[in-house]
Amino acid sequence: MKVFLAIVGLALIPPLFAVEQIAVIPKGTTHNFWKSVEAGALKAGKELGVEIKWKGPLKEDDRAQQISLVEQFVASGVSAIVLAPLDDIALRAPVRSAAERKIPVVIFDSPLKAESGKDFVSLVATDNRRGGRLAGEEMVRLLAGKGKVVLLRCMEGSASTTEREEGFLEVISKSPGIVVTVTNRYAGPTVATAQDAAMNLLDRIREANGIFCPNESSTHGMLLALRQTGLAGKRTFVGFDASPVLLAALKKGDLKAVVAQNPTKMGYLGVVTAVKAIRGEKVESAIDTGCVLVTRANMNDPAVREVLGN
Repeated sequence: MKVFLAIVGLALIPPLFAVEQIAVIPKGTTHNFWKSVEAGALKAGKELGVEIKWKGPLKEDDRAQQISLVEQFVASGVSAIVLAPLDDIALRAPVRSAAERKIPVVIFDSPLKAESGKDFVSLVATDNRRGGRLAGEEMVRLLAGKGKVVLLRCMEGSASTTEREEGFLEVISKSPGIVVTVTNRYAGPTVATAQDAAMNLLDRIREANGIFCPNESSTHGMLLALRQTGLAGKRTFVGFDASPVLLAALKKGDLKAVVAQNPTKMGYLGVVTAVKAIRGEKVESAIDTGCVLVTRANMNDPAVREVLGN
């Protein structure tokens, strides 16, 4: 009996060195961008000896599901959360709930309207406004400072793409010869919704000289609409993100430039920062993961290839 009780007692004692669990919650799971983020997160998890629990909404407009995921991970007592908030306001309450439970949260990709160092430990992201400026500067150069431009925005509430859009418009506003004829239309969460939105703008696109889209799905959807209507390569089209489809379009000339982020680095540093926070190490309140303008002329440059991950 004493032996039995001793064995039972030992079974009830938790392991002294339990593996830390890091929940990584992207905005969505279907686009190439998020698959690269996952690869970076898994790489960091393997190197640091932590378990990565990767789960996100299927579509990038499902705020309710993302909030539910954060709440589920908080309730399950994960060691830390790495989150790309779909909405910069709606995700504040669940993030604060995690902080109250002493679960460190690292925000990545898209800012949250909350206090770094209090509500969350760090922001790991592209300087999105700078990315938008890079796109704007390239548009001005390609149009020689004259023409009409269509901006197809991404989604309301998405802080990262909003900053890109505003950075783009900031640069364009300094070129009086360029008029932005569309600023209030949204692509939505998928390639299909972006294609539909672009098709609904055909009259404006036909009279435009340039087009800007601020993320992978909006750029891809616009590309499909331009190809469907025979306009591909006939408009100065600048996009954002660097999926294989978009890079192939760049080589072909259907896209003139894209601003590429480094999603693998973003996922990697998001997990590294979370682990540092768990283990009581100092973390920076903001970490810029970088971005670069990619054109057909420079896409094979070593610095650009490094960001593209090849």
